[in-house]
Amino acid sequence: MRILGIDPGLTHMGWGVISFQNGKLSHIANGTISPDSKRSMSERLFTLHRNLFAVCERYAPEAAAIEEIFVNKNPASTLKLGMARGVAFTIPAKYRIHLEEYSANLVKKTIVGTGHAKKEQIQMMIKTLLPMAEIDSADSADALAVAVCHANHFNYSKIAKEANAR
Repeated sequence: MRILGIDPGLTHMGWGVISFQNGKLSHIANGTISPDSKRSMSERLFTLHRNLFAVCERYAPEAAAIEEIFVNKNPASTLKLGMARGVAFTIPAKYRIHLEEYSANLVKKTIVGTGHAKKEQIQMMIKTLLPMAEIDSADSADALAVAVCHANHFNYSKIAKEANAR
C-alpha cells in the first residue's frame, strides 16, 4: 500500500510517499511545497493545492495521513495553519483516499520512542527506517514520519471493508 504523509504548513508543507508491503517500509518520494510568502493568501493556498494534487497524480497513494493541528499562542498563525490543512484535506478526498490524523506526540513516539523528540532525532530515525530516502527538509522528514506512523498504527482491514462495501 502506498501512503502519503503530510506535514501541513502555509510556509512549508512537507509531503512524503512510502510503500508498506508485508510489514516492510520503503521510500518512494518526498518533498516540500513552499509558496511565495509575498503572494496573496489565495495564491499561496492554490500553490499548495496544485502541488499536492501533482503528488497524488504522480504517486497514486492509497492511504493518507496528516499531523493533527495544535493550538499556537498566536490565533492568526493557527488560522493560517488551519487553511493550509484544509487544502491538504481536499486532495485525498478528491481521490477518495482515506485520510487519518495523528498527534505530533504519537508520531514522535512511533518514530523515536519518545513523544518529545527533536526534529533532528526524527530525521535521523527516518534515514534509518528509509535508508534510500534523500530528505530535502525537516518538513518532508516529518511528513515521512507521519506516513510511517500510519503504517504502524492504522487498521487496514477497515479500508478494505469500506472499499468492498462500495
